[in-house]
Amino acid sequence: MPQPSEPLRKLGFLTIGLFDPADPRSGHESTLAMIELGERLGFDSAWVRHRHLQFGVSSPVAVLSAASQRTTRIELGTAVIPLGWENPLRLAEDLATVDLLSGGRLNPGVSVGEPMHYVHVKQSLYPQTADFEDFGFERVSRLLSFVRGDKASDFSGQVGFEAFSDRVEPHSPGLGERMWYGGGSLRSARWAGEQAMNLLTSSVVKAEAAEVSVDFAEIQLAQIREFRAYHPDGARARVSQGLVVIPTDSASPEQRAKYEAYAASRMPRTAQPQGPARLMFAPDLVGTSAEIAEKLYAHAAFRAVDEVAFALPFTFEHEDYVQILTDIATKLGPALGWMPGN
Repeated sequence: MPQPSEPLRKLGFLTIGLFDPADPRSGHESTLAMIELGERLGFDSAWVRHRHLQFGVSSPVAVLSAASQRTTRIELGTAVIPLGWENPLRLAEDLATVDLLSGGRLNPGVSVGEPMHYVHVKQSLYPQTADFEDFGFERVSRLLSFVRGDKASDFSGQVGFEAFSDRVEPHSPGLGERMWYGGGSLRSARWAGEQAMNLLTSSVVKAEAAEVSVDFAEIQLAQIREFRAYHPDGARARVSQGLVVIPTDSASPEQRAKYEAYAASRMPRTAQPQGPARLMFAPDLVGTSAEIAEKLYAHAAFRAVDEVAFALPFTFEHEDYVQILTDIATKLGPALGWMPGN
């Protein structure tokens, strides 16, 4: 397991991309500005959350397409695209297009499950097939097949002046190796490993049985081990951890107070599993970079990974995110042995 003497290899961040419904462009521009700042600070990756019928980025692929033209080095990821809202063939076309435009920097993260509030949206989303849609792993399998270049049609050839392919076009070689699954259970971790995907872990896991340990770090570590046990690359299989960290090194007194209040308001949900799904939430880590680094090295699951995409809090102002990102890159990252990219 990595120890303080072993450096963090990849440092990324994740943003929800909130916007004011009366002025949505400004929020999207703020998200793009943060990605540009992330590249200047040397981050290895920037990830965008996905929200439907909310006031957060609903089309991360489009946002990352814009980001690909404003950056040259930083990797661009989705964390995660809920495939219940998507047609896998059409999504494969969009992902390949953006990957080519970015120069091979796209890292698509996906998940499965019934769309949120499905009973209220199903007639708009699937008016003819709402009760027959499959929201399980098969949807990811189809996407992987199309991204990796398998046949999507039983026809190819020339019709008049038009040429037709039997696979999704454009095809972006290498994209299939950069597909991520956002999982929080042993079953999803095992399945992602069997598909040779990469694994995105977050600040939410599932305590799947009443007798299981309710220590968040131990649950997450068990899932990482399960994933690697079933992955062809074994211990070398890529896992990225996404805890919420809020360094305060350069924060003003007012910012520190706001950050501490935010974390305190969310702390009660971390005490025990929540709801029928028995979801466990990790505490937000607030403090100086030295204090956060100490807590991370005490975290069993963090010690099992060498790349992270720290999640930014949901509801802060742009200047808060600038301060947090700057401290992560200039203080926390180095405290974890990370070196900025060029």
